[in-house]
Amino acid sequence: MIEQLQALDRWLVVAANSHRTPKLDALMIFFTEREVWFPAYFVLLVLLSYLYKRRALLVVPLLGLSVGLADLISSRFFKPYFARLRPCHDPELSATLNLIHGCGGQFGFLSSHAANAFAFAIFVNLVLPRQYRVAKWLLLVWAVLVSYSRIYLAAHFASDVLAGATLGTLTALLSATIYKRLTTPDFSPRIS
Repeated sequence: MIEQLQALDRWLVVAANSHRTPKLDALMIFFTEREVWFPAYFVLLVLLSYLYKRRALLVVPLLGLSVGLADLISSRFFKPYFARLRPCHDPELSATLNLIHGCGGQFGFLSSHAANAFAFAIFVNLVLPRQYRVAKWLLLVWAVLVSYSRIYLAAHFASDVLAGATLGTLTALLSATIYKRLTTPDFSPRIS
């Protein structure tokens, strides 16, 4: 069973990486670049601060907790513990892959990009009111594109990305639960 899953993982990364065009290459590099994330995160943090006013003193740190935990757990615990080579470092695969954006660190399980993107997107989805459903969907699409870009660029296997998205979702659920507990009317202290 494990061998079948590994074969599927290899097949998926080769399939995603081999169906490429220069425009798609540029788009996937754009979604994977952390330098793109920081200005986007800053704008979103400013918007959340505006929307939540004083509650932003709780929302923003909990959002930071969600993303920070996802990043810490994925990069400091999972990657060194499992020591699974990235596809671009795998001796059996690397010669067949188009490495258009370098390779990154040696180990890839699990994807920090996916963990961070999903931690951010899921947390915001859980705390934003329903009236912002378009923004919620856009954040989810963004998280999926960031995650897919990692497979397309041969930096991660699909299972690395799926595990990272799961970790990010779990840290977002934890932070959103804390937020909801601290802002319910019957819980003290109240933040307005």
